[in-house]
Amino acid sequence: MPVTKLVALGLLLLLCFSVVFCNALDNRCWTLGDFNSPVLEQDGDIVIGGLFPMHYIALETDHNYSERPQHQECSGRFDFRAFRWVQTMVFAIEEINSNSSLLPGVTLGYRILDSCDHVHTSLRSTLFLVNGTSSQTQANADGSAKCLSSAPISYFATCTCLTDKKEYPSFLRTVPSDVFQVQGLVQLVSHFGWRWVGTVGTDDDYSHYGIQAFTEQLEKLGGCIAFHHTIPKAPSQAQIHAILNSLEGSTAQVIIAFATEGQLLELLVEAAHRNLTRMQWVASEAWVTAKLLTIPELHPVLDGTLGFAFRGTTIPGLAEFLLRVRPSPKPESVFTNMFWEELFGCRLGYKDGGDSEFSSLCTGSEDLMETENSYTDVSRVRISYNVYKAVYAIAHALHQLLQCGSKEHGSDHICKTESKFSPWQVIFLCLCVCVWEISNISGATECIKCPQYYWPNNERVSCVAGIEEFLSYHEIMGIILISLSLFGVAVATVITGIFFLFRSTPIVKANNSEMSFLLLLSLKLCFLCSLVFVGRPSPWTCRARQAAFGISFVLCISCILVKTIVVLLAFRSTMPGSISLKLFGPPQQRVFIFCCTTGQVILCACWLALAPPYPYKNTSYQGGKIVLECKDVWPLGFYLALGYIGLLSCMCFALSFLGRKLPDTFNEAKLITFSMLIFFAVWISFIPAYNSSPGKYTVAVEIFAILASTFGLLFCIFVPKCYVILLRPDLNTKKGMTGKMSK
Repeated sequence: MPVTKLVALGLLLLLCFSVVFCNALDNRCWTLGDFNSPVLEQDGDIVIGGLFPMHYIALETDHNYSERPQHQECSGRFDFRAFRWVQTMVFAIEEINSNSSLLPGVTLGYRILDSCDHVHTSLRSTLFLVNGTSSQTQANADGSAKCLSSAPISYFATCTCLTDKKEYPSFLRTVPSDVFQVQGLVQLVSHFGWRWVGTVGTDDDYSHYGIQAFTEQLEKLGGCIAFHHTIPKAPSQAQIHAILNSLEGSTAQVIIAFATEGQLLELLVEAAHRNLTRMQWVASEAWVTAKLLTIPELHPVLDGTLGFAFRGTTIPGLAEFLLRVRPSPKPESVFTNMFWEELFGCRLGYKDGGDSEFSSLCTGSEDLMETENSYTDVSRVRISYNVYKAVYAIAHALHQLLQCGSKEHGSDHICKTESKFSPWQVIFLCLCVCVWEISNISGATECIKCPQYYWPNNERVSCVAGIEEFLSYHEIMGIILISLSLFGVAVATVITGIFFLFRSTPIVKANNSEMSFLLLLSLKLCFLCSLVFVGRPSPWTCRARQAAFGISFVLCISCILVKTIVVLLAFRSTMPGSISLKLFGPPQQRVFIFCCTTGQVILCACWLALAPPYPYKNTSYQGGKIVLECKDVWPLGFYLALGYIGLLSCMCFALSFLGRKLPDTFNEAKLITFSMLIFFAVWISFIPAYNSSPGKYTVAVEIFAILASTFGLLFCIFVPKCYVILLRPDLNTKKGMTGKMSK
C-alpha cells in the first residue's frame, strides 16, 4: 500500500526506533529538499527515535516542482502535555542506561522530533529518524516503503484499522484499540437513554473508524445519529461558524467527539463565545483528560463532559526529573526553550527574538514548582505511562536479542554488542508476546501458534509440551491429605469398637446407640470421600467427587439432627412414656434419615445426569502449566448440594441450641451445638477460599474443608463420651448420668 497512507494511519503519533549500526540496504536514493527541523537527540550504541505532537499546526508547503521544497516549522501553541511525553521518554532511557541488569554495556540514545500532529510532517520526520543525519535516503528505488522498516510502537494511536497485521505487520502499540472504547461509549450513552446524538470528528482515520464503529453499534441498540461534522486539518473561521450553526440548529443535545484537544480547541472557544452551553459532550480518550481544554473560558461549555480515560498510574522519580529541566543555548535544548517561553510568557536571549510574541526576557531561573499545568501534573499519568512502557518494551526486546546475561557468552553482565540485527527482528520479539506464539524464521512478520497444550520455550523458537498439574498421590500435599483422611477413618473405627464393647453401659444407651453407630459410619464415609479428589481427574472421579461428598455429609447431618430431636423430645416430655417419643421412635428415625438422604441423592442424580462435571485441561495459567481439573458445566448444582447440607445443619444447630441448657450431667445437645459451630466456621470460610484458589489448590481447599469439618464433628461428639467410658467409669452409671451421685 502507499507509504503516505501508511503514515496517515500509523505514524501520526508514533514512537519508533532505528539501529544505528545496522544498515542492510545497498541501493541509494537522494532526499529532495532540506530537513532542518528542531531535534532533541543524544548519541548511543542504539538510538531510539520519537515523534510527539508538540504543536498542532503545520504550514502546508506549495510543491511547484520548480525548486527544492523548504522545511516549514510547526506553529501554534506549544503543548505542555506532549512535552511531558517527550521528557518521559528521555527519563525512561536514562533510567535504563543506569540499570546494570538491563542492557548492561549498551547505551541507549534518542532522537526526538515534533510531528506537528500532521501527516506529511510525520512522514518526513520518520524518514529522518530511520536514516539518521545522512542526506542520502537508503532505500530501494522501486519501493520507498523499505525506508520505514523500523519498529514503530505507538503510545497513543488507538485506531481499530491498525489491528490488521496483514496490512501493518510491523505496527505495535502500548495502548488499547478503540474497539473497547467504542463499546464503553455506546454502553454509556445507552445507560443515560441518549438515543438521538450527534458526532464530531476530524479528517483522519482515528476519527473515521471510531465514529463509524460507534454509529454501527448505537444503531443496533435503536439509537440514531442526528448529524456528523468533520473539522478540517486547518479550519477557517467560516468552516468553524458553519459547524456551530448546525449544532445550534439541531435538536440533538449530546455530541460524541473523536478528536485531539488541539483539533477541538478553536471549535470549543467559538462555542464559548456563542454561549452554546446546552450541549452534553462525550469525549474520546484523546482529549478527555487534556488540560489544554480546562481553561476557565471553556468551563461553561465543557462542564459535565463524560468519557473514558486510560488507567492512571504513577512513575517513581518522574516528577523530580521533570522539574530539573532548564533552558539552555545548546541545540539539544530547543524544545525546552520553547516550553519555557510558552509557560512563563517571556523570551530567552539565546536567539534573535524578532519572531517571538513575547517582549519581556526570561531569566532562566524561573521556578517550575510554582506553576500548575499539564507538564508538572504527574499525579496520575496515562499517556506518559504508555510512552514509558514502549521504551521498556524495546529495551527488553534488545536485551534478549543481544543475549544479555547469556552464559554462552561467558559473562552475566555484558551484552553481545557485536551481534548484527535489523529492526524487524525486534518487531518479531515484540510481536510474539502471545503466550502461544513462536517464530523460528529470522525476520518473520508473523508468529506461529503452538499446537493445543503446547507452549513456547524461553527463546520462543520451538514449542514444548505443557506441564500437566493436578493434586497427585505422590506429592507432599497429596500424601498429607490422604494420611489425614486415613487417620480419621482409623480414629472413627477405634471409637466404633469402643462403643460396641461398652454398648450396654448407660452413656452409650442414653445417647441413642443405633444413631451413634450410623453416625460413625457416615463420618467414615466423609473421610473416605476425600480420597476421590486426589489423583488425575477422570470422567468417573469427576462425577463421584461431589456426589460422594454431598450424600455422605447429608447422611451425617441427618443422623445428628435425629439425635438432637430425640434429646429435645426426651427432656421436654412431662412424664415417662410420653406419646411424643413413641411418635418418633426408631422406625420413624430411620425413615426420617432415609428421606433426608434421598433428597440429596435425587439432586445429585439429576445434576450428574443432565450436566455432569468432566475432566478439563485448563491452559489459562502462565508458565507452561496445564492444570487438570473437573470442570462444572452447571456450577449451581454444586452450590445446591452444598446449600442442602447447610439447610440441614442450620436446623440441627437451631434445635441443639434450644436444648443446650436442659438438665443433665451429660447433655449431648451441648456437644452438638459446639460441633455445629465448628462445622459452620469451616464451610463459611471455604466458599471464598475455594473461589480464589488457583489450580490444584482449589481441590486441596475442598479436601481440607471436608477433613476439618469431619474431624470437628467426630471429636466434639464422641471424644467426651470416650473419655467417660475409658477414664471416668464412675460417671458411666445411671446416677452419674443424672448427676445424683453423692459428692
